[in-house]
Amino acid sequence: MAALDEPLKKILGGTTAKVLAEHLDLHTVGDLLHHYPRRYAERGELTRLADLPLDEHVTVVAQVADARVLKFNGGRGQRLEVTLTDGSGRLRLVFFGKGIHKPHKDLLPGRRAMFAGKVSVFNRKLQLAHPEYELLDRTADDGEDAVSAFANQLMPIYPACQQMASWKIAKAVDAVLPSARDAIDPLPESLREGRALVPLTEALLKIHRPATKADIADARARLKWDEAFVLQVALARRRRAETQLPAVARTLTEGGILDAFDAKLPFTLTEGQQKVSQEIFDDLATEHPMHRLLQGEVGSGKAQPLDALVLTPRGFRPMGEMTVGTEVVVPSGELAVVDGVFPQGEREVWRLVLSDGSTVECDDEHLWIVGTRGTGEQVLTTRELRGDLLRADGRPKWSIAPATPVDLEGGEARPLDPYEVGRALGEAGAGRPADRVPSAYRNAPLKDRLAVVQGLMDAGGMRAGGAAVYRAAAGPLAEDLAWLVRSLGGGARLHPVRDGAYDVSVALPAAYPPFRDAGREHAVPGGSARRPEDGTGFRRAIRAIEYAGRKPVQCISVRHPGHAYVTDHFTVTHNTMVALRAMLGVVDSGGQAAMLAPTEVLAQQHHRSITEMMGELAEGGMLGGAERGTKVVLLTGSMGAAARRQALLDLVTGEAGIVVGTHALIEDKVQFHDLGLVVVDEQHRFGVEQRDALRGKGKQPPHLLVMTATPIPRTVAMTVFGDLETSVLDQLPAGRSPIASHVVPARDKPHFLARAWERVREEVAAGHQGYVVCPRIGDEEDAPKGAKKGAAGSKGAAAKASSPEDAEEKRPPLAVLDIAGQLTAGPLDGLRVAVLHGRMAPDDKDDVMRRFAAGELDVLVATTVIEVGVNVPNATAMVIMDADRFGVSQLHQLRGRVGRGSAPGLCLLVSEMPEASPARARLAAVAGTLDGFELSRIDLEQRREGDVLGQAQSGVRSSLRMLAVIEDEEVIAAARDEATELVTADPELSGYPELRIALSALLDDEREQYLDKG
Repeated sequence: MAALDEPLKKILGGTTAKVLAEHLDLHTVGDLLHHYPRRYAERGELTRLADLPLDEHVTVVAQVADARVLKFNGGRGQRLEVTLTDGSGRLRLVFFGKGIHKPHKDLLPGRRAMFAGKVSVFNRKLQLAHPEYELLDRTADDGEDAVSAFANQLMPIYPACQQMASWKIAKAVDAVLPSARDAIDPLPESLREGRALVPLTEALLKIHRPATKADIADARARLKWDEAFVLQVALARRRRAETQLPAVARTLTEGGILDAFDAKLPFTLTEGQQKVSQEIFDDLATEHPMHRLLQGEVGSGKAQPLDALVLTPRGFRPMGEMTVGTEVVVPSGELAVVDGVFPQGEREVWRLVLSDGSTVECDDEHLWIVGTRGTGEQVLTTRELRGDLLRADGRPKWSIAPATPVDLEGGEARPLDPYEVGRALGEAGAGRPADRVPSAYRNAPLKDRLAVVQGLMDAGGMRAGGAAVYRAAAGPLAEDLAWLVRSLGGGARLHPVRDGAYDVSVALPAAYPPFRDAGREHAVPGGSARRPEDGTGFRRAIRAIEYAGRKPVQCISVRHPGHAYVTDHFTVTHNTMVALRAMLGVVDSGGQAAMLAPTEVLAQQHHRSITEMMGELAEGGMLGGAERGTKVVLLTGSMGAAARRQALLDLVTGEAGIVVGTHALIEDKVQFHDLGLVVVDEQHRFGVEQRDALRGKGKQPPHLLVMTATPIPRTVAMTVFGDLETSVLDQLPAGRSPIASHVVPARDKPHFLARAWERVREEVAAGHQGYVVCPRIGDEEDAPKGAKKGAAGSKGAAAKASSPEDAEEKRPPLAVLDIAGQLTAGPLDGLRVAVLHGRMAPDDKDDVMRRFAAGELDVLVATTVIEVGVNVPNATAMVIMDADRFGVSQLHQLRGRVGRGSAPGLCLLVSEMPEASPARARLAAVAGTLDGFELSRIDLEQRREGDVLGQAQSGVRSSLRMLAVIEDEEVIAAARDEATELVTADPELSGYPELRIALSALLDDEREQYLDKG
């Protein structure tokens, strides 16, 4: 009797064993016994042909409907076409040349058989070219073995390959199946009985040769527990071993750089951030390495969109232009500098609608200084206001505090008398809609702004019903008048009258009369508006709070006791934190922190964000730096020699407490003084070996924090299995983003692709920009290995590439350099198009990105170098060519580059794959949801988990054969509980010799090392 570790060569012979080893990774008897059937076909039950997946090697059971021989090439060539049916669909078989004779004899109408081959499409019909087949209803003369082998049984259909069909694998299994009685059962008897699981030998016999569907269910339940439990024991032992590893406890220090940083924050952290931070600091304080995954977005709230406005002495500037040191106007009228800039990524944004029709946007945690009747001033979040917005009678409950009017100076010349400018505009009235108040007279001293208002009102305004009203102003002029009135602490409201014209009602504080002409002031008798006498201006009620979409946002800290600033329409407001706070805590304890980013663009962005957020705290040891500060250095591959030498020196001496870098951090010459924490951003972009190389630079194992906003299959699998301690911050929203996604079937409907380019032109015409992404750069250097130039090939090339899918699969991916040339000479002719890819010189890449960000380019044709870290709010359109060549998480990341400003985004996924293909189904899933966690589940279902204990990222080398992470979460959770309890009671498994054997089989040398590192 062959043992389970017996090589297959001894049982099956060298030829069959070689195919199984090379193409299915099956080497031993045990390997083959654990190669389980994918599904089962019943005798007399025909397989549904309507649901066959394209581009996959399949096994079907069907009946021959007809067969005919056709000639081609002037009669010199012939092919056999056989049509199969099962009542649900039809499938064509094609045989060429000399290979037609045997199937022409065997495959007669009415015959049933099993067929195996790769499904393709030709002339819009499903087909198998040169499939293997096994007849199921031979006559007695042909031998009844095939019939008796499958009669009255559930026929197992095995995962197969082109070199070996399912029924041949079944015969190989028959040869080794008696060895199932030698299988060592790893499950403790008490667990097996408690869970009502059948013995392992019985499970193996039933999974391969079931008599009933109940047999299959019993076998699958047992085999899933085997995989889940043995794996969970491995992970439980590893978690226990980690608690024995030495690590430097990094405890918080009072009065250090972290406290100084927190004091700079515009207010307190959100509840979610405080919770996650506490989990991390608790881990850092232990004497064994932290191993934690931080999922979700790490924005801290209290933010406004990048296109929101902030009042400076020179006028309003976009929030996105704020930097440390920018002077801003605070509500008291004083000037203060911005001492902290906190980029927050994308967040949900809300729009406050005020009683005068003006609006202002912010996130849900933003703070507002508000008042209500009978109470003093309060500071409330947008969320709190939304929950308590109106009085019982439906009237607004809250009003926004006014800002003190201040002088402005935009630096532009004002050659004309401001009053005369106003009169000239007012006398034009509604007849010249293009006229606006020049910016020089808007960003001007108080007296000049008042003079413009008075000129306008004297020319076209009057008293009516106790209010001052400007009659029938064209839209732009009406908006400018309202802006000027609000800048003086007044209230202005637009009332539409006709043809885009508005009446503007004006109310100003007593110190600022709206009319200079006394006759105008008293022309129409009526009551008087109630004016504030203290000069502070009118309050505006909050009438509604509307959802505005998802936008990139930012938070600023103002160095002023009031911690407030003036935003859109002269509204008063108060103004990633988790990973940065963890790094600062480690620096306080005497250690260093390293952040590993996957691209130079993202590393530079992180470095810039961290230094901006820390301000003078990031200038430790430098002139003007804070006493409690530290150095924050950047280390990338393209740095100049002098800057690189200085960065390396700062790290080895300990001068730099924080380093942000790319793979350059992993190089041997990089040494740390005392590495205490490794933070890995976008962790799925790094292999385990790379992460381990950085962790190995600590004197003792450093703590590890991995961050991801979009988990990929491996991350989800490891999380479900509990190998990582997990923190979830600000769960991703349920798809309320302004990005619309559509699949463009370029081959089936070429006019759809033409329309895609029209949409790009429309976005550019509207003042926006777009990306076109290709999988390849486009020169011989990065062409796929084995790709042939030209159309020449072997004689059989035409037959082999007879389907569009074969041709699509064989052609190289579309390239940036090729597509850019085609677009500039074709559908995007006349637009400003540039290319961006990874082999460009760093200065050239920076120049292209600078020009694109500045609006000097319309369309960027790029590779995935734009996948992370690129933030151009004006870019609204993205066309991804050969989208089927990208993974789900990569498509999601790319799509996130658009829809980052106030305008909605558009993402078009271009593919030449047929509609029924798995690739198109994957693209449809991406287009159907914007939820990163949901996409990770879809990706996991399609790609499997990867080798949970090995280095593979997808299912090719998965040690999970029966267990599916998404479907079997309950089994995994139960197995984790059982494994933890067993390992706690018996860490060495001395009472479970069978389990130790199973564990050693699971943990070969490579996986053992991987588990130690991971």
